[in-house]
Amino acid sequence: FMPRKRRDAMYAVYAFCREVDDIADGDEEVPVKLARLSHWRQEIDRIYDGAPTLPTARALVGPVREFALAREDFLAMVAGMEMDVQGTMRAPSLPELAVYCDRVAGAAGLLSIKVFGAEGPHAAPFAIALGRALQCTNILRDLDEDAAMGRVYLPREILRKHGITSSDPESILAHSALPAVCAEFAEVAAGHFAAAQRELAGCPGRALRPAVVMMMIYRRLLERMRRTGW
Repeated sequence: FMPRKRRDAMYAVYAFCREVDDIADGDEEVPVKLARLSHWRQEIDRIYDGAPTLPTARALVGPVREFALAREDFLAMVAGMEMDVQGTMRAPSLPELAVYCDRVAGAAGLLSIKVFGAEGPHAAPFAIALGRALQCTNILRDLDEDAAMGRVYLPREILRKHGITSSDPESILAHSALPAVCAEFAEVAAGHFAAAQRELAGCPGRALRPAVVMMMIYRRLLERMRRTGW
């Protein structure tokens, strides 16, 4: 859906997101992961100085200049990965989860809309809302996979409302109230999709076609999980 220059820039942004995510999800010890993420913080500074050392960072130099990609959005992504590595994402509070979603998904959305060429007052709110919606859908999709890494992103307020007081991922997944928790959290995701749809009405439609495609696919995924009962 994009011309070559924007497409290549999007590949570079995705490669960065994939690389720091792989660090967080890898098998290395926590201090090693944190050191590698800290190195990426330094590498982000080098991107803006025009002298990065890592291949993915070198691929970002052109897009950063061409599309005015913000340093703070790259740093937010790293901060989100650090939250994963530090083990804080085990039944987080709703405010903690919002911070996490905005770092790992909202930041990616803000980088993406600049590459897409979307401008105007509704573009950034759209990116944040859609990022939250996609991340909440991912959380519901990946419960088993996340639990295997010692994580559960379902918010503690909803868990406790349905009688789940443990923060142990395997205990939560085995609890009989889990489907009810998922159904309520799906409403949170649906609310973010609705907010994104409202903001989209004030955005340039052609520029945001790739984002609209993602939104449609993920909405269908959320509905399919609802129908199949989690």
